[in-house]
Amino acid sequence: MGQSNTSTRARRAATMAVSAALVVVSSGCGMVGSAASAERLQLEPLSVSSPTLRDGSPLPSDYSCRGSVGNPPLRWSGVPDGAESIAIVVDNNDSTTRAEVHWVVFDIDPRTNELTESAIPVGALEGRTTSGKVGYEPPCRPRENYRFTVYALDRKVGLAKGAPLSETLKSIADRTIAWGRLTATNIE
Repeated sequence: MGQSNTSTRARRAATMAVSAALVVVSSGCGMVGSAASAERLQLEPLSVSSPTLRDGSPLPSDYSCRGSVGNPPLRWSGVPDGAESIAIVVDNNDSTTRAEVHWVVFDIDPRTNELTESAIPVGALEGRTTSGKVGYEPPCRPRENYRFTVYALDRKVGLAKGAPLSETLKSIADRTIAWGRLTATNIE
C-alpha cells in the first residue's frame, strides 16, 4: 500500500508539473517542458527522429512559411505499454519573443510510430494553434528554435477537432506518461 500511495503521489506531481509547463506555453510565457523536468518527474523518455530534420540543426525552409510542403515527417519509439494515445505539439521557445504553438495533433493510435510529411494519421485530430488556426502553421521566425515534441498518453485527449489550445494542452498534460523531443535551431 505504501508504494502505491508513493506512486500515486509521484504521478500527480508529474501531471501537475507537465500541466503547468504546457499551460505556460499556451499563455506565451514559457516552454513545453525540458529534459531536466522529465528527469525530475521520472516520466519515461521517447526517442524522436526524422528523415529530414536533425536535432540541433536548422529547420529546412520547405517546412517554414517560405515553403509549401507542410509538416515534416517524424518518427518515434519507446512508447510505453500503457499508452492509449499519442499527441504531437510543435512550438517555438525563443526567450526574446512570446512562445507560440504551431501545431497540435492528438488522439493518434499508440501503435502508430510515424507521421508522414504533410499529413496526419487516420483517426488523429488537430487542435487550434496560438493564432487560432487548425492544422500545421509553418514557423516564420528564422532565428528561433522549433520543438517537435511527441507525448505518449494514458488515454485519448477526447476533444473535438479544432479544440481550443488551452483545453488541448491541459488534456495532454493531464495524460502524459512519456515524451521525447526533436529541436530544430533556426530556419534554413
